Amino acid sequence: MAEWHLRPGHLTLSELRHLLAGRARLSIEPAFWPAVEASAAAVAAAVERGEPAYGINTGFGKLAKVHIANDQLERLQLNLVRSHAVGVGEWLDDATVRLVLALKAASLARGASGVRRELIEALLALYNAGVLPCVPSQGSVGASGDLAPLAHLTLALLGEGEVRIDGRVVPAAEGLRHAGLEPMALAAKEGLALLNGTQVSTALAIRALFEAEDVFAAAVVTGALSVDAARGSDAPFDPRVQALRGQPGQSDVAAVYRRLLDGSGIRASHRVNDERVQDPYSLRCQPQVMGACLDLIRNAGRTLLIEANAVTDNPLVFEDSGEVISGGNFHAEPVALAADTLALAIAETGALSERRIALLIDATLSGLPPFLVREPGLNSGFMMAHVTAAALASENKSLAHPASVDSLPTSANQEDHVSMATFAARRLLPMCANTRRIVAIELLAAAQGIDFHAPLQTSEPLQAVHLALREQVAALDEDRVLATDIAAADALLASEILTPMVADLLPSWRPE
Repeated sequence: MAEWHLRPGHLTLSELRHLLAGRARLSIEPAFWPAVEASAAAVAAAVERGEPAYGINTGFGKLAKVHIANDQLERLQLNLVRSHAVGVGEWLDDATVRLVLALKAASLARGASGVRRELIEALLALYNAGVLPCVPSQGSVGASGDLAPLAHLTLALLGEGEVRIDGRVVPAAEGLRHAGLEPMALAAKEGLALLNGTQVSTALAIRALFEAEDVFAAAVVTGALSVDAARGSDAPFDPRVQALRGQPGQSDVAAVYRRLLDGSGIRASHRVNDERVQDPYSLRCQPQVMGACLDLIRNAGRTLLIEANAVTDNPLVFEDSGEVISGGNFHAEPVALAADTLALAIAETGALSERRIALLIDATLSGLPPFLVREPGLNSGFMMAHVTAAALASENKSLAHPASVDSLPTSANQEDHVSMATFAARRLLPMCANTRRIVAIELLAAAQGIDFHAPLQTSEPLQAVHLALREQVAALDEDRVLATDIAAADALLASEILTPMVADLLPSWRPE
């Protein structure tokens, strides 16, 4: 496995994709270690002076006025970790935990957290050895960062709790041995630095961002296929129309639709004698709706990239002056709002896809056989597949309710406004799965519609999509169990087969 030097504060989205996959052994760029060592020395000097400094020689939260004696500082950090390990629910998946480890190490290595070099190297050792702490997914309100989940992550460094190695759950002490580590004793400030921070909510949101990009790409390609299946017009995708609106996402997406439909024999066959003046919105307004979704995805990506590179623990140590300043960088509002906007984009992508399915099965709108099957009545065709799509779209509408508007004060009103960022981010992957399955049903329906136009053919790019599906799923000649077909189409989309197509047609479609 290749060696990869992390440059804290300079990570790219492309690098974060690799970090999720665990494709390299990580280390910190050597130039960053002097700042780390200087900030750790600044904390040691603050302890020596005995001046009150939050979390270094005081209690936490509402107990910040309680002074802790120097001989109790190690115990203070241990108690902090244990008392905050109150998470519940299913464990975070391996990829997310891997990214959390990398983000936490990179944040601490910026030299503003006052931790020792060996602590950062221990986090990287866990990542490199594939020793992934078992982290419950519930219990954080995104206030002083992701306290509960990060406490469970930190427990592993102490030899407590459980870890996963290649999917096998073992005691943390065994995991440390596998990584070549001994249980750590945390120095002043280190437990607080590990627990404060937005790395869990950020990792969850970044993982969902990448899923949302793939689902978005699939929906654009499938939407173009639906245009041809319904004998729709490509005139609404004219660049002059988009230019008069001026929205960047709209213009970019319209260009993709034009290129996907270019050369379609189906479109050419009805270009002259088509009596329809306008297509329904689910076909005609795809650039406007999907372009707006793309703008949200891009903006969320920019916010989350900034957060991935940020220092978000508290207090912060400024090694040049020796100051220790208590601030609020742990408040995860930027992540919460980015996750909420991603939720809107994901839900709208699925909602528009569901409307196109409804159009395709409606003979009065599509001109295709009712429910996309020969001998309707005897066969129900795609009638119930559309019901599944409607159920998933409706579920996403509930999940898309903004999490960030719900603040419930904690810590005896010391933390009197919280972000709910962890839930805001955590609900995104299930939403992506719902939308991908809606698009999978649309892909099946659109391909069925294309079959009815034979011997006319769609464009070359869309022919390739149609062929890829038909290699997995046969056309529907008569009723059969469509759940199997939906699962196959869903797996095809989950393989990210359509993402490169959109990336090739629009290289700038997502920030790196």
